[in-house]
Amino acid sequence: MADVTTVQVIANGPRNLIVRVTDVSDGTGLAAMKIVDAQSVAFAVGGQVPGVHLKVRRIAYDVHGMVARLQWDATDPVDLATLSGFGHLDFRRFQGIPGPGAAGATGSILLTTMGAGAGSTVTIVLEMIKGVPQA
Repeated sequence: MADVTTVQVIANGPRNLIVRVTDVSDGTGLAAMKIVDAQSVAFAVGGQVPGVHLKVRRIAYDVHGMVARLQWDATDPVDLATLSGFGHLDFRRFQGIPGPGAAGATGSILLTTMGAGAGSTVTIVLEMIKGVPQA
């Protein structure tokens, strides 16, 4: 058996992208699962994908029985946040956290769970700005 994970796009406009991720673990956990694909044409604005222009403005989370690790996708993934318990992280004051300028950065976001036991759950809502340059 494997974890049951869903990724739901709540809003996908020309500027904002909001995604909700839920995971119910069977104890195996997740390893670098891509939960936001910044290279996807589904998120394109004017034919251009957000890619490395994506910024995370807010993270709301509810994590029980494990720890959730969010990372920016790159050749060597770069930590974005480590979450446990419940709460929110608000980066709107300074227009969000941009993706790193690391080698191989794509702007996509990965989820890894640590210490997951059977029945552990994660719910994460990511509010992002696409930041696609406008002509």
